[in-house]
Amino acid sequence: METLGNRIFGKISEHGRGWVFSPEEFRDLGDPRFVGVALSRMVSTGTIRRLARGLYDFPDSDPMLGTLAPSPTAIAKALVGRHNIRLLPSGAYAAKLLGLTEKVAAPVVFLTDGPSRTVRVGDLEICLKRTTPRNMGPAGRTSGLVIQALRHLGQDRVDEEVIARLKKKLSAEEKQQLLQDLTYSPVWVRAHLRVIAKEGS
Repeated sequence: METLGNRIFGKISEHGRGWVFSPEEFRDLGDPRFVGVALSRMVSTGTIRRLARGLYDFPDSDPMLGTLAPSPTAIAKALVGRHNIRLLPSGAYAAKLLGLTEKVAAPVVFLTDGPSRTVRVGDLEICLKRTTPRNMGPAGRTSGLVIQALRHLGQDRVDEEVIARLKKKLSAEEKQQLLQDLTYSPVWVRAHLRVIAKEGS
């Protein structure tokens, strides 16, 4: 007979290494109290890792680096769980995802149409910041990342090198999406989006 622990681990395995999750993910498998007990047992055996209160991961590893820390995006997704809530990386993290910077100051901020929330995982602080529907318009698209990254850099730091990097990184489809999402960006950002989207320049 399959135990609750086995069913929970089966679901964890389906998502694979690096998955970050909360007990809410297993609410369809059994009583929350028993789910909590099963997760605690897995933590004690080293199968999963407790990152913070009510937050776990199925840790990934690297031959050279050992056990890896979870990504900010994986943590943010776990914080919203099964709810139909959107996320949009913001600030320095958006710029990092696009290869425009290597430095990401704490906290790592995600804009959301859900409730604001902050959690600390080791030295990493993740902040979900509720924002306006307009800001969330391009969430889930590369255009959203680009808009947030340029806003973070500011007018004085968006130079020819930044534009060149984005032109090289984005696909033709992503560049067209920039033009479709112009209205979600400040006026000064729109001019840069048009240049990034223009082919052959």
